[in-house]
Amino acid sequence: MREKTVRGRLIHTPVLGEVSIHEDALLTVGADGNIDALIDSQSPEFSSALDAAERRRALVTLADGQYLLPGLVDLHVHAPQWPQLGKALHLPLYDWLRQYTFPLEARYDDLDFARANYTSLVSGLLANGTTTATYYGTVHLEATKLLADIALARGQRAIVGKVAMDNADQCPDYYRDVSTEAGLDDTRAFVEYVYDTAGSEDALVRPAVTPRYIPSCTDGMLSGLGKLAREFDCHVQTHCSESDWQHAYVLERHGMKDTDSLDRFGLLTQKTILAHGILIDDADMATIRHRQSGIAHCPLSNLYFAHAVFPARRALDSGLKVGLGTDISAGPSASLLRNCQQAVNVSRALEDGVDPGRAAGERGSPGSRINFREALWMATVGGAKVLGLPTGQFEPGYAFDAMVVDARVADSNLLVWKDLDSDDDVLQKIVNNAGRHNITNVWVQGRLVKGADPD
Repeated sequence: MREKTVRGRLIHTPVLGEVSIHEDALLTVGADGNIDALIDSQSPEFSSALDAAERRRALVTLADGQYLLPGLVDLHVHAPQWPQLGKALHLPLYDWLRQYTFPLEARYDDLDFARANYTSLVSGLLANGTTTATYYGTVHLEATKLLADIALARGQRAIVGKVAMDNADQCPDYYRDVSTEAGLDDTRAFVEYVYDTAGSEDALVRPAVTPRYIPSCTDGMLSGLGKLAREFDCHVQTHCSESDWQHAYVLERHGMKDTDSLDRFGLLTQKTILAHGILIDDADMATIRHRQSGIAHCPLSNLYFAHAVFPARRALDSGLKVGLGTDISAGPSASLLRNCQQAVNVSRALEDGVDPGRAAGERGSPGSRINFREALWMATVGGAKVLGLPTGQFEPGYAFDAMVVDARVADSNLLVWKDLDSDDDVLQKIVNNAGRHNITNVWVQGRLVKGADPD
């Protein structure tokens, strides 16, 4: 990897609710893939830095109509569900799991099947600008190792976990860990494998302890996974208060809510990613904030299967760490930009209400709205904060994870009019209208993983 300097229009959201736009700036990137400096054209250092980059032939210049944004951080991806993206969403969650999802995931004991689908998945997410992904694998140790290997080889930043499912009452006979002990042994083996393969603390790929959700795991499994999380100081990912059924199940089984139950098993840490969290209340938020855990807000899949809206505004205002997740394939889009758009939409629905049978002032939950700036912040900075990773913004010392969004692409819905659109307008149009084909170049830790360097 060699040094590079990118010149062009840079857009990022280092502060929640604010957009930082640099009309003509240099972003210098060291050989380690980290950002060395951000230099605006008005700076006295600009000319010398530009000359130095040109002399080293290290200058990447964006054209008019191209915009450099941070790479996107997807906090919740069910990797084996990639082949069923966009289908079976007419079914209730229970039927969707039993008829489609569990049978599909069970097939990943076939490594050829796993390799083909995981390669397609990682390539597809990178093409959509997702430079960091948090992956649930399956119960299969070897296939989940393969997922980690593919992410590492393709240069994607990833958190990967072997799913733990040992509760015979809630998991099908054909798809679960053969025993609690086997599930814990495989989790340990996977964590050790990733650390041995990916290397140091700064490695692109890192392991996660992954109880699918409380109903899928016995208390012995949950307790053992909590001990492994403490032993290895690794990430934890699971579902939390996702639906009425799951929420009620945990209350009946443990006499407490998901948040408190996970906490008592040692699974609520500063490296924990809680998917959904739709039914958490103020007390749950206080516990999650105290433990410094984070929420993966999945606006699209919540509409299909949770039948409720996560109160993102209230969570952000309370100081929770919140990012976005596609929840492939319960969420039908692999694009985090589409999920940004939907995060805005569902927050407005929550604030205004949707039942025309009620008076306007009685429909909604006031003060629930977020905007496109905050949605993009969650998809970049927010997700990075949940994971504790130095990415998501263009600041010295941060990783150069970035994408070029090109409004010049033919037959595109992203249309920019110089005499009509402010910089703020452009960003809102990117969130609402940019598609996979508009994302022409993607870098992770300074390595180009999609496209060719712009001239």
